Amino acid sequence: MHAIRLVCVFVTMILAGFQAPFTRAADSPDDAVKALQHEWETIKYTLPQGQQEKSFEQLAAKAHAVSQAHPDRAAPMVWEGIILSSWAGAKGGIGALSIAKQAKARYEAALKIEPDVLDGSAYNSLGVLYYKVPGWPVGFGDDKKAQELLRKALDINPQGIDPNFFYGEYLMDQGKPAEAVAYLTRALQAPPRPGREIADAGRREEARKLLEEAKRKAG
Repeated sequence: MHAIRLVCVFVTMILAGFQAPFTRAADSPDDAVKALQHEWETIKYTLPQGQQEKSFEQLAAKAHAVSQAHPDRAAPMVWEGIILSSWAGAKGGIGALSIAKQAKARYEAALKIEPDVLDGSAYNSLGVLYYKVPGWPVGFGDDKKAQELLRKALDINPQGIDPNFFYGEYLMDQGKPAEAVAYLTRALQAPPRPGREIADAGRREEARKLLEEAKRKAG
């Protein structure tokens, strides 16, 4: 009997181990999104660049499980898109294009469910893809479409750190540093986001560096 009891305990432990990876997807969508946010910002702002590609790839699989578990919710789709976009950026080269296309599809799906989700993050993140991805015939990049989407994000969240930073970055990409200064300054003045301390600190540092460059180029 003692041996049988030990076997039962061992089997229970094995089953628990197999179930553990799926508990995150089974969480409430809000809790699951917060977990994805935290892991994303930890990878992006604390890991060396050489370690980010594999980490984002692994996180993308988790994000997909969350999206599949909550197919009627837009926020998990947006975060799957953000993580896919980050993976594509870390990977680089032509091989990243298929990942960027997956991210694009996630953002578009989220917009169909809830256009204003996460303070316009779907518009903002999709706009970033449109100006970072090469244009035809290589990719789907389109600067005019990017501006349209980024402006929509700003309309929804005019004081937010991300929409101001990325519109400033877009203007820099378009060779308009003088115009970029106002948006990058606003990004640095954005109110803090509770629970997003790592992301806020990292984005502010990016905004500070880009603002210095914009001022220098604007003369």
